[in-house]
Amino acid sequence: MNRPVVVGVDGSPSSLVAAEHAARAALLRSRPLLLVHGYLHPLGYGVPINPYDVGVPVPSEEAQRMLERTAADLAERWPGLVVEVRQVAGGPGITMVEESRRAELVVVGSRGLGGFAGLLLGSVGAQVAAHAHCPVLVVRPDAQPIPMGGPVLVGVDGSESSRLAVGYGADEAALRDVPLVLVHVGPSEGDRAVPEEAEESQAAYQAEAVRLLADASAAVRAAHPGLVVREHPVRAAGAAQGLIEASGTASLLVVGTRGRAGFTGLLLGSVSQAAIGHAHCPVLVAHPHPVS
Repeated sequence: MNRPVVVGVDGSPSSLVAAEHAARAALLRSRPLLLVHGYLHPLGYGVPINPYDVGVPVPSEEAQRMLERTAADLAERWPGLVVEVRQVAGGPGITMVEESRRAELVVVGSRGLGGFAGLLLGSVGAQVAAHAHCPVLVVRPDAQPIPMGGPVLVGVDGSESSRLAVGYGADEAALRDVPLVLVHVGPSEGDRAVPEEAEESQAAYQAEAVRLLADASAAVRAAHPGLVVREHPVRAAGAAQGLIEASGTASLLVVGTRGRAGFTGLLLGSVSQAAIGHAHCPVLVAHPHPVS
């Protein structure tokens, strides 16, 4: 099954930047690119209509022209790219979540036309990142060009979600021909007021970091023998802060949906939420693909 790379496009600058990243991702994977525009039923906008004449609205000609114009531009600038377009009668968030069932990767911008400038991640991006059925690439910040040469960064904490993220991160680094940096974030040295506790905490952290990073490195090297892998233990006030700070030199940050401290009922853990809202590079949320 040749699953496409799917990107939501609404004509906003954020979505057009996301489409650019999606085009590159599709070419790297030798997959088609599908541009999707989800449009809401008029009831969703609070527009009064005849209650006896409620039907599915027809696709917008203006939106169709926007999709076709975007597709033509991407195909011209990315030779070899196969681009398709589709309008779906539904809200943009739920439309993208549904499309993710048949996608290799879903790409969303940090804000769409309905976003507020002060919000770091719009409601659609947050909804897709939490509920998708395949990996989700959240493209932010909007204004920066596509990073090409920086390493792929992955947070490592030993959880099952983290192991999935490491696998996706290794695949991405191999596709991009860049190093993979495995990051384990430990507590900051100032967390312990008593010197004896600080020394004990330091030794425990170092032992845990060495073990987790070594296990992750071994798994990556077994799957990608030629890949450059670096281990990077850091200390920070929290895992999110450590990953966000480290993302400043990366081309991509890969996070799991939940770490070891996450609550089972949450679809997206606090570290992942903070990363997609504040990282200095695009963020890949490592949802597993549905079982075919």
